[in-house]
Amino acid sequence: MAKPQVLILQHAEWEKPGRILECLEDVGLQTAMLNITKQAKPDLPEFQEIAGVVIMGGPMGATDFEHYPGLKKEAKLARAAISVGKPVIGVCLGQQIIATALGAKLTAGAVDEVGFAPIKRLAQHDYFSMWSRQLNVLHWHHDVVGLPEGAEPLARSEQTKVQAFRIGSALAMQFHLEVSGPLLEEWLEEPAMVKGMKKSQISQIRDDFAAFNTQLQPLADSVFSGFAARCSTYAAFLEDERR
Repeated sequence: MAKPQVLILQHAEWEKPGRILECLEDVGLQTAMLNITKQAKPDLPEFQEIAGVVIMGGPMGATDFEHYPGLKKEAKLARAAISVGKPVIGVCLGQQIIATALGAKLTAGAVDEVGFAPIKRLAQHDYFSMWSRQLNVLHWHHDVVGLPEGAEPLARSEQTKVQAFRIGSALAMQFHLEVSGPLLEEWLEEPAMVKGMKKSQISQIRDDFAAFNTQLQPLADSVFSGFAARCSTYAAFLEDERR
């Protein structure tokens, strides 16, 4: 059988795992990166070979199964992984896929939330432990979700009530801790990401990243290294099960 690996689900070429992948590689985990959005019957790794699941962001709606049938498979996978305690992390669209897979409602936000703005801590948890009550993070979304039944809310913003939550083995975040400096530059050069934005808005995002990254990098390291450690532990468990 294949060595346990972390499955990374992408939905757009530029929505890369960034700092998440760096932390997974730091502990020597194997990864498989796939985009199955338009596949009704995607070829996925065997469930018993998956040591963790990463669900990235993307421009589509989390429940737009008609145009993106693979999202239904992602929702099913998220539910299955959480049910057996596999580590799961969702970012932006990924957060929305986890939430709706567990019964939460998806709605359009009152406004687009794009650029840096503060989130407020609601609770502390090992999966996501903000050391200050408020922190400026990178937002880039329109849709929002409610809180799934049984989930613990971790953060909110002025525009979005559910910015982060934990449920079982899953951590879901609406904002983008995974974005490093080089990845941000890719976003700001991607027409689909900056469509309708003024040059001044793009410059402001770049300036804000430079100003806030010294605070964001340690939090990102903590969150994603913790996720990588849980995946490593689960991978060891899977290998023990084979013996």
